[in-house]
Amino acid sequence: MRAPLILASASPRRLELLRQIGVTPDGVQPADIDETPLKKETPRRLALRLACDKARAGAAVAPGAFVLGSDTVVAVGLRLLGKAETPDEARKWLELMSGRNHKVLTGVALVAPDGRIALKLAEARVAFKRLGKAEIDAYLATDEWKGKAGAYGIQGVAGGFVTSIVGSYSAIVGLPLYETRCLLDGLGWKS
Repeated sequence: MRAPLILASASPRRLELLRQIGVTPDGVQPADIDETPLKKETPRRLALRLACDKARAGAAVAPGAFVLGSDTVVAVGLRLLGKAETPDEARKWLELMSGRNHKVLTGVALVAPDGRIALKLAEARVAFKRLGKAEIDAYLATDEWKGKAGAYGIQGVAGGFVTSIVGSYSAIVGLPLYETRCLLDGLGWKS
């Protein structure tokens, strides 16, 4: 009998992405962790730490299971753009990304039933077109910015702002599929 797979995330996008590669978790156990960056923590380290913390929190309530955690961080240089809390904050971040590149870093962690843990990081570079005030106003009115790192989801209206991507599209959405498959295979999860 195989050990169950638990997704430590409430994100419907991550669930859809897993299904895209033929993986259906046996359960979903959202992890409630503190996502506050540590002092001088780089975006890369933050993405990996949060993914690991989510997987470990899920493993604590689902012993004997494989637990998959993931977290996505958006950064312009070393400046972190978390989940915007207000329209003004979302506007500020969109203006910052307007006409420039930014990074989307997604950490993935898998805890095996025996406690082993494996981590992967996917990094993508995304370029936005120069955004006018009217475009930003119209986007903010959609409320798609709410609850999303960097105040946007590439799979929504903001996808029309993207001029180029270097890296994994699925990582930008929230779960790098190649890296996730490697973790599952590497730790011995069987579908």
